[in-house]
Amino acid sequence: MSADYHRPDAKIVSELKDMANKLRMHSIKATDASNSGHPSSCSSAAEIMSVLFFHTMKYDIKNPRGASNDRFILSKGHAAPILYAAWAEAGLFPTEDLLNLRKITSDLEGHPTPRLNFIDVGTGSLGQGLSIAAGMAYTGKYFDKADYRVYCLIGDGESAEGSIWEAMAFASYYKLDNLVAILDVNRLGQSDPTPLQHDVEVYKKRCEAFGWNTCITDGHDVDSLCKVFHQASLVEGKPTCIVAKTLKGKYIPGVEDLENWHGKPLTKNSEGALTHLKNLLNNPGPHQLTIKSPEKTIPETDLSQVKLSELPAYELGQQVATRAAYGTALVKIGKSCKYVVAMDGDTKNSTFSQTFMKAFPDRFIECYIAEQNLVGVGIGCACRNRAIPFISTFACFLSRAFDQIRMGAISQTNANFCGSHAGISIGEDGPSQMALEDIAMFRSIPGSTVFYPSDAVSCERAIELAARTKGICFIRTSRPSVPVIYKNDEQFNVGQAK
Repeated sequence: MSADYHRPDAKIVSELKDMANKLRMHSIKATDASNSGHPSSCSSAAEIMSVLFFHTMKYDIKNPRGASNDRFILSKGHAAPILYAAWAEAGLFPTEDLLNLRKITSDLEGHPTPRLNFIDVGTGSLGQGLSIAAGMAYTGKYFDKADYRVYCLIGDGESAEGSIWEAMAFASYYKLDNLVAILDVNRLGQSDPTPLQHDVEVYKKRCEAFGWNTCITDGHDVDSLCKVFHQASLVEGKPTCIVAKTLKGKYIPGVEDLENWHGKPLTKNSEGALTHLKNLLNNPGPHQLTIKSPEKTIPETDLSQVKLSELPAYELGQQVATRAAYGTALVKIGKSCKYVVAMDGDTKNSTFSQTFMKAFPDRFIECYIAEQNLVGVGIGCACRNRAIPFISTFACFLSRAFDQIRMGAISQTNANFCGSHAGISIGEDGPSQMALEDIAMFRSIPGSTVFYPSDAVSCERAIELAARTKGICFIRTSRPSVPVIYKNDEQFNVGQAK
């Protein structure tokens, strides 16, 4: 791409401004119709959404989850109405459907989930979107080797979550220059102003300290937004964070930059707000903007062929730890399916995921001691069926990422977790290392499947079954060596104990 920036012509700039206000109007109308929602949070992001969806991003509107499309993650999931409005204005569904927001008969939920064919993951439990976006970006850069870019809109309030900074460290370490985070600095949280309020210089310094290319912009200036998104596309070797200074409730009289409007429809203030916004429009009719299509296409994946490349090869009575069999099985399914990938939290020499790493170094991600980000990255890798991820660490440490796993299930993610060193069999290490709650934790997640293999043969088969089972799967492995009790050709089925 040329480094020269060509400012959009006046007509496009005008249309983008109009689109931002149309998105505000849709958000107000939808939240009024449902008598709940977050119109003020939507309004701070209106120009960002307008420029992203109608100027910067490349996607096929007829195939919202197409493999070649740019990706967008709304980490501040409570701003769902403006995301729905953007897709409706893009032509995916009638704008009239936006008035069904939050109705029990509608898929337009208060926070987005993949019940909708244009949503990759559920968001709304704050602080999780950037890890998922980083997983998508890693997949795009290193697995798919594709041109698609990943955009993640983050609220300033959720930047207090440590998982945001885990993701920041991960993305810069792996040089994810196809990832752009947009920090919507609208100053106001739910019950109070945010700690930094509008001190965008501090946000910039923090992001730079984590190794990101960072710029500050006026989040309501569409011309400036077009420019910084273009500049981000030229950066090599670093992800980009756009620190966008915005106002909560922008252009809504009596709401703009005022406290106590979080999560409240405008109701009696709506008529005046809508009239004001309508008067700001230069073109109140259908927009004249053109959505950009992906320039290159990448093939869809075939994940159906995953299986053990060869039978288990043990002798009855042989002493083998199930954690060791986990690594052996990963290599076998990795041989049969190139889309199997693995990641770990700096425990690979204990979980035996390093066996896979040695066989397929280009398909292994070291996420270090940051379990919440580890899980988010795995979920991101699984999106759009681009990979079959196996995520491993000590079983007890997965409890730190329970909410990420829970949201993964809500996101209909096909992700596999291996928790090693389970139970009291590592007694000499003390209780901090013992996983005693892990089975209950994973079984509490709707739609999950738990495998607890008792020997190496059943462990290898559990890995094969997990790779072919939809939803969240958990394989529980142990440190001590145990005798092989099953024949190598023993067959196992999900939901059937042996």
